[in-house]
Amino acid sequence: MHEGQSDIGVEAVERLVFRQFPAWRGLPVTAVVSHGTVNTLFRLGDNIVLRFLLFPNNDPAWRGELLAAQKAVARLAARVAVQLPVPLAVGEPEDDFPGFWAVYEWIPGMTVRETSINDLDTFAVDLAAFIRALQEMPTDGRTWNGLTRGGPLVERDVQVRKCIADSAALVDARHVEAVWDDCLAAPYERQGDVWIHADLMPGNLLVRDGRLAAVIDCEGLCVGDLSVDLMPAWNFLPAGPRDTFRRELAVDEAAWTRGRGWALSQAIVALPYYVETNEVMAETALHTLVALLD
Repeated sequence: MHEGQSDIGVEAVERLVFRQFPAWRGLPVTAVVSHGTVNTLFRLGDNIVLRFLLFPNNDPAWRGELLAAQKAVARLAARVAVQLPVPLAVGEPEDDFPGFWAVYEWIPGMTVRETSINDLDTFAVDLAAFIRALQEMPTDGRTWNGLTRGGPLVERDVQVRKCIADSAALVDARHVEAVWDDCLAAPYERQGDVWIHADLMPGNLLVRDGRLAAVIDCEGLCVGDLSVDLMPAWNFLPAGPRDTFRRELAVDEAAWTRGRGWALSQAIVALPYYVETNEVMAETALHTLVALLD
């Protein structure tokens, strides 16, 4: 999927677990089929999932970021009705994998792409409730850090316009660019930054019994523009439930427009990059752009 990515296998994972976590020796390791673009996943026994970056990072600062994100998730878990990943440990770099890796409890469920949902309006309400709880968590005065998603859309302008040009054979480039120009014009006040998940893609929303049951992949949790977490309005929800989602979150026109911009920027960057290497990501990107242009 990415040039130069790490391709760790089951045997290497078994050796890492054997050396670093003796209590789990003997538990079977199985690769998890995933269309994610940042981590390789392995299931350990029935109740544990191991996450390895496709590009290993051995910087102690990354370990600190993992631990900080896990702490924030623990704070959030007490505020929401859905399950979140429960951290169990952080693995250390060594020869079999030269970077830090994360260990969480396994959460059962199917992604929203893989199963049916009983009522999409109810799903929109449940997802909005999760986002509101996240937004209400105190930021302790923090604003966007200048590194993660969640800053001014203009920061993404050069990359977005290049990817629009690269996607000219796949989408109505002139229409996409017109929508992007409109989104860039929406005002943004950094003083209003809140906690955001920052990656509410269909693959990170788990369903059980037709209802939203869990939100996963929370390692990108950060403080930034609330509009980033509006992306599901276009990357998954159809028109009616999209309106329900917006009403539940009570966002103003500027935030909604910036949300369109975030959805557009994620999709147009992903489409040309993954069109030949990750069918699911490319399909999601194309679905998002069609919804944005409708």
